[in-house]
This record gives sequence, C-alpha cells and structure tokens, in this order.
Amino acid sequence: GPVDEETQALLRKKEKRATSWPDLLAKVFKIDVRGDIDTTHPTHFCHNCWKVIQRKVSNAPHEAHLLEKDPVEWHPHSTSCDVCVTSFHGVKRKKSMLNSQLSKKLRIIAGRTRKIRCIRKVKQLNNKSLMKKISNCKQIHLSTKVLAIDYPVDFVKSISCQICEHILADPVETTCKHLFCRVCILKCLKVMGSYCPSCQYPCFPTDLVSPVKSFLSILNNLVLRCPIKGCHEEVFLEKYCQHRSNHKEAESTDSYVYINKGGRPRQHLLSLTRRAQKHRLRELKLQVKDFAEKEEGGDVKSVCLTLFLLALRSRNEHRQADELEAIMQGKGSDLHPAVCLAIRVNTFLSCSQYHKMYRTVKAITGRQIFQPLHALRTAEKSLLPGYHPFEWEPPLKNVSSNTDVGIIDGLSGIQQSVDDYPVDTIAKRFRYDVALVAALMDLEEEILEGLKTHDLDDYLKGPFTVVIKESCDGMGDVSEKHGSGPAVPEKAVRFSFTLMSITVTHDHGSARIFEESKPNSELCCKPLCLMLADESDHETLTAILSPLIAEREAMKNSALILYMAGIPRIFKFIFRGTGYDEKLVREVEGLEASGSTYICTLCDATRLEASQNLILHSVTRNHAENLERYEVWRSNPYHEAVDELRHRVKGVSAKPFIETVPSIDALHCDIGNAAEFYKIFQFEIGEVYKNPNPTKEERKRWQSTLDKHLRKKMNLKPVIRMNGNFARKLMSKETVDAVCELMKCEERHEALRELMDLYLKMKPVWRSSCPTKECPELVCQYSYNSQRFAELLSTKFSYRYDGKITN
Repeated sequence: GPVDEETQALLRKKEKRATSWPDLLAKVFKIDVRGDIDTTHPTHFCHNCWKVIQRKVSNAPHEAHLLEKDPVEWHPHSTSCDVCVTSFHGVKRKKSMLNSQLSKKLRIIAGRTRKIRCIRKVKQLNNKSLMKKISNCKQIHLSTKVLAIDYPVDFVKSISCQICEHILADPVETTCKHLFCRVCILKCLKVMGSYCPSCQYPCFPTDLVSPVKSFLSILNNLVLRCPIKGCHEEVFLEKYCQHRSNHKEAESTDSYVYINKGGRPRQHLLSLTRRAQKHRLRELKLQVKDFAEKEEGGDVKSVCLTLFLLALRSRNEHRQADELEAIMQGKGSDLHPAVCLAIRVNTFLSCSQYHKMYRTVKAITGRQIFQPLHALRTAEKSLLPGYHPFEWEPPLKNVSSNTDVGIIDGLSGIQQSVDDYPVDTIAKRFRYDVALVAALMDLEEEILEGLKTHDLDDYLKGPFTVVIKESCDGMGDVSEKHGSGPAVPEKAVRFSFTLMSITVTHDHGSARIFEESKPNSELCCKPLCLMLADESDHETLTAILSPLIAEREAMKNSALILYMAGIPRIFKFIFRGTGYDEKLVREVEGLEASGSTYICTLCDATRLEASQNLILHSVTRNHAENLERYEVWRSNPYHEAVDELRHRVKGVSAKPFIETVPSIDALHCDIGNAAEFYKIFQFEIGEVYKNPNPTKEERKRWQSTLDKHLRKKMNLKPVIRMNGNFARKLMSKETVDAVCELMKCEERHEALRELMDLYLKMKPVWRSSCPTKECPELVCQYSYNSQRFAELLSTKFSYRYDGKITN
C-alpha cells in the first residue's frame, strides 16, 4: 500500500523519497520484496510439499483456507523440487530385484537426482572459491597448518573463518551465530549482498558483534609454530604478531650489514660514510628542497620528518612512529631540564652522581632522556634568586642596586677590624631583597588568581602588603664526610622566611588576595642563609646574620617595584620574627639562658613570682625595651651593684640584634607538657599521693609498667628522649583511659581525666596558626582553663607541684 504522510515527511528529511512500501524497503533496507528469491521463496515445488503447507495453513486457527477454494492441477511428483529433494547418506543396502520396467524408471529418476546434486555441489564450491577470491587474505591471515598441536577437525573448524578457512583474525559473530574474520565478512557483504555466507540469513555490517570473552580467550591461547625458516619456536596466537615483528627487526638489521662477495657491489645507504650518503641522496635532497619551497614555505625538516613518519606507519612500526610524532610536537621522550633538576634535588644526588646516571641511561637506551648538567644549571638560574630585575623606591641604604645576585658568601659584607673575634666558618646566603623577589615571582599565578577572585583588575599596581614570617633554628649534627676546609663545628644554623599573606589596597578598602594554607610546610619555607656554626656561638651568629638584619631594616622604609605579568607593581613588607625556639629567642634578644631566674621570654616574671601568680599574666617584653635595658646594663647609669642592676634590666645581659615577635614555641611546649604528664602517669600508677618518697627501683618499675601498657593499648613504643610525635600521641583522652586501667582509685581517675581535658582545650590556642579565627571560643575560655589547670595541679597533684609553677 501507499506510505503514510508522517513517514514520507521523515524520509524527506533523510533525502529519500518513496510512495509505496516496496519502494521504501528497497531504498532503505536494500531488500526487493516485489519478486521472490530462489533461496528463500522457491518458484516451484512438488505436490507432496504443497500438501504439507496446505495442512499447516488449514490447522492455523485465524487463517482463511485460501488454498482450498479453487481446484489446482498438479503434475506428478517432480524430482527437481528444491524443497523436499534430499541427498543420499549412509551405507548402501542390499535390495531385492525389481522388475526391469520399474527399475529402468527408478534409474532415470536417480540419475536426475545425482545430476542435480552434482550441480548443487559445483555451485557451492564455486561460491566458496568466489568468496575466497573476494576476501583475498592469504598474505595477512594465518593458515590452520601453523597450529603446533594436532587439534580435532571439528575444533579447527570452530576456530576457522567460514569464508577464508584461515585462523580467525579479529573475529566477529553474526546474528545467526556464525564466526568470520572481520575483514572477510565485510568484503563479502559489500560484494555479494547482505546475507550470511554460511546460511543465507539476512545479515548487515551493523549486526556484527565480538564473540564472548571465553571464546576469545581460547582463541588467543592457541599454540602456533613459527613458520619462519630456522625458527620453530612455539608461541601463543596473541603474542604471534610481536614475535613476527622481532623477526622483521632482525632481518632489517641484518640487511644493513655489508657483505663483500667480490668486485665492488653497491653498498647499503646506512653503511656509507656521511659524505657518501650526501653524494648518493643529492638529487633527492634537491627535489625535496624544491617541493618544500613551493608547498611548505621552505620547511625541509618538516617534509623529511613527515615522510619518515608515513614510511614507519606504512610498515606498521607504530611505536617508533609515535615517538617521532611526539618529538615533532615538542613532546619528546626526553625530560625537561627543570624536571631533571627536581629529580636530582629530591633524590639527593650530587652533580657527579647525576652525571654518571645521565651517561649510563644515554649509553644503554641510545636516547638522551635525562638532560646534561649544563642544561640543569641553566634551568636552575631561572628558579634561583637573581633572575628577575626589580628596583626599590627609595633605593636601599648600604645595599647594591645590582639585581642579578645569586648565592653569595655568608661572610661578605662583614666589617672586621684587627681586634674583632675571628669568624672561622663556612656560610652561604642570598641577598634578602633578591630572595624576596624570587619568592614573589613563584607566587605570580596565585596573586593574579587572588585578584580575579576578589573581582579586582589584574592590572592593579598596588600597593601590596606582604607579611613575612622569619625563622631561625639550629640543625644538630651535620658532620662533614670529607673535604679540606676550616675546622668547622659539626652543627649548622639555618635562617629562612615564609610569605604568610599578601593584602592589596584598592578604592573600596583592602583585600587579602593570598594566604599560605600550610605555613609550617617545608615547601613554602624559603632558605636565606646557611652556616656551619653552633647556635650558642653568639659572636659567629651575630657576625653572619648582621648583614641580613641590616638589609631587612633598610627594606622596612622602602617600596619594591617589581614587574609582574608585564605591569610594574608596588610591594611593601612587614617582617615578623616568630619562627624561633626559646633558646634562640634568648640568644638573639640578649636574654640570659634558660636556667635564669627570669624564666619567661614573654614577660618579666621570676620563678618565685610565676609559682605564686596563678591568674594575672600578660605579654610585656619587646625588642625596643630590650635594647633600652641593654644600654642600662652596659652603661650602669645609677652605679648599682650587679644584683640590683640585673633586677633592673630583667635578665637582659647582651645586645639584642634580631627583632622577634613574642610568641610560644608550640613544638617545645608540647614536648615539655608531655614530659610532665608522662611523670604524672608514673606517679599515679605508683600512688605517690600516699607514699611521697618512692625508691629508685620503684620508679623504674612504674615506668616499665606504663611503657608496656602504652605499647599494648596505644601502640606507643617507648623513646629515650621525648620527641614531638610521641608527645602528640601521648596527650590524648585514649591515653588517660589506658592509664586509668592501672589506677585503683576512682577519685584519681576523675582528677586525671579533668586535667587532660583542660590541657586539650588549651592546646589549640598555641598550636593554631591563627587562634582567633580557628578557635575563638577556646581563646575566650583560655584564661579560665589555665587557672583551673593550675588549681588542679596545686591541690590534687600537690606531691609534685606544691610551690612550683603550674600554668
């Protein structure tokens, strides 16, 4: 019938027109339904077959009996019926003799049947040979003859393509469950029509799917014997391609070897000298050059590389081709010099060790994966201070205006007279302003991103206010393994800084565009000076750090002008010396050592005052006041005795030379408190509140009991000397619960739990980077918690803290 309007509208969009359904089926699905196809709809069949069909139709409940309406004339049973004719199978049987007339008739029929069968067989054979010619895959697919094992015939058929009869290559499955090579079936479908070559069932390229994984696994694990002459190695089918490519590579390398068979044969191109190669390829070179000038703007290199790439691809050498393509795109297998530098630094390789590794890798692989040392040094220059130009307004006093200054000797800039203390040490440093510029340029992306985040113009000139945290600490044992230099101490001191935050002032106020999220991380801590010296050596420390401090003081009164993203921007700096432990604070601020009567670096309290005052505490010390007190100590204007003078200056006995901000050293605070709690735990286990004078053996026994229990319950291994990690693990509620298991008195349980609870509430105040932001409630409660903590120690734990400092 005619095609409905809706379908016609859809066909117009697809640029197909059809007025009737047969036309539509012919155009869209390439199926002709006007005429019958011999293989599917036989044009003639015998009376017996008609009877069978008529019976089936009449038995159907909803079918009209169309076939019985009109009388049909039928010829006698035809031997050429394509439906019911059967081929003879099996062993011949002995039959009784028939009469001659009947046997003659049967012989004629049998002859005709045999003839039809032969015609059919020839047709099928012709069909198969035609399909083999179409697939033409003899050169690319493997014959079943290379199978190493004598598999059963049926199994071999199941793993063979039904078109080319080779081992299945990239097998696909049709809807009728027949298996073919993908290339073979696609060629046959294109040439012979959309039917399965095995059963003539309708089949389209879109119907082809991969076989189940279990079949593919069996196929890939077939054992093949390599057909190459001289190689009878047995390999799995999935690894055969790789094995064959190895043969090809070996053949190609063998073919380069020059063999002289007498006379003067033509040598292979690769075996010639460079001069001979140039001579032989001269004509080709001129042709390529002409082509490049006409078509590619004279880029001969690109033309040659592309030719080489195409040659590799045509020979299926894709690995080499991929490497060449990466090199052409500037993404070669070799590492960037900056990456090599990072590898060298992070793996602690010396220059000579790195160079040895570089040479070894290059010799083995034949490729320059790592970069040579000179490339690393060039990359290092752009990363180290002294690479970026800048200026100061006004210029810094007593500081050179030269900006390309790298690592300098730590002893440079020291004015020494004959009477001065001789500085015999090794020290290296950067100039302070140059190091600050390098640190700012490292943060260029973060600064510009911060401006965008606050909806500010990225061409804003500033001024930008940068807060710098300064740190200085001793580095313990750094004994030198070898070298002939001055006899320096086996200790080092490191002075460094961290960019904490950057604020910009604009028309509507100010905005913080950068804040260091991990201020205690070693990644953001920039080294400024490193010296082989003891931090207790006051003279060496002052001699090395004095030029740095002079540069810092000069920078306080000037503004830095630095080009960032092509725009000159103004930076001002605020320096805060908070990264010092108590020992170094006393050293640089001129205070007496930690055994002094003046026990605090934040206020003027003595030991006696601190033990009696449980409430009123405030930060009173500062750098300017310490300088004034030193002048009083030095000049003694009131002509007082030593004790009176010492009381007047509150323990300042040396000249302060670095300005520090009064702060708590959180790490040593943790360690000190943990050491005290460790003692309390031992005394509570031994019930010292009952027996205040235990023997040495008893104390050792309590410590051993505590150590074993903590190892069992908390997985805390005992340490000889208290460290930060042990201290942080020890100070927890879980530890108190574990210790309470060893204590008998319930009342003591409550006291110990309350003590730890108060400590854990106070701890975040000195551990946080910014307590007023991170834990404001605990800051408000700190004074009360501190007083309660002191009260608890002086009452419940008076056996240890009676008349001693408790908060």
